[in-house]
Amino acid sequence: MSLSRITLSSRRSIALAELRLSSTYDGLLEGVPTKRVNEGIVAGRLRVAREAYPGWPVHLIPPELTETGRTTRLDEPIEHLPAVACVGAFESDEIDPAHDSGWYFSALVVVWFQHTPDPPSNDDAPAALRELPWQELAKDFED
Repeated sequence: MSLSRITLSSRRSIALAELRLSSTYDGLLEGVPTKRVNEGIVAGRLRVAREAYPGWPVHLIPPELTETGRTTRLDEPIEHLPAVACVGAFESDEIDPAHDSGWYFSALVVVWFQHTPDPPSNDDAPAALRELPWQELAKDFED
């Protein structure tokens, strides 16, 4: 049973098999989010995705950043990522027609950031998630 289903713009239906949510800035004890801090957070979420799903392809949807000022010491921009970091494992039918035996599925792990902890569904999935080029990014696996 999937957590939700999303119909991509390509009309392929994908199922959200697992979703890991975390507070984007959990653990940031002092300082402000700068480009360097945010790059470390994004790299950490990608590392979590790769470790949780070894062998599965991982794709990052580039996050939206909101600039809210500059740091006083180094005059760097203060950039905020959305509040919730998401790592989702999606599955669908096979990609390669040669695998049309019922024993294959395609899979992709996606990392993205959003403002609420709500799982994406057809009606409210982020546009970038609905636009995933599944054929190019996902990989077939034997069940």
